[in-house]
Amino acid sequence: MNITINTKDGVPIYRQIANQIRYMVASKLLQPGEEITAVRTLALALNVTPNTVVKAYDELESSGVIFKRRGAGTYISDEQSPLAERERRRIIAARIDTLLAEAHQLDFNADDLLDLIKERQLQLGKKKQTQNKESEKIDE
Repeated sequence: MNITINTKDGVPIYRQIANQIRYMVASKLLQPGEEITAVRTLALALNVTPNTVVKAYDELESSGVIFKRRGAGTYISDEQSPLAERERRRIIAARIDTLLAEAHQLDFNADDLLDLIKERQLQLGKKKQTQNKESEKIDE
């Protein structure tokens, strides 16, 4: 798990850990049933106390993101759909807010912004199709 801590953020460290794991689940970087890093291992990697990681994991467990198997580790819950959908929407909404603020500063109106988003989506779709075709050729 690639987690970074920002001590100047003002957000408690345990919450930063929990939020980043939520993001990884929502964006499917962590899959249901996947084991996550052990408390002590993550604490050492982040240079925080194990209690900080325990607090993050407890928060994630109480919200249904993870579950613990006694003596076997901590895993991503299988029942992610409502949470993952909510979290994905929250993440995108925050990015849209940033985009709207920047668009406003650049005198973009909503229609121009929507047109640009549709244009970029088409371009990215074409790029992805090209990459898939190239990947298929490599696999042959």
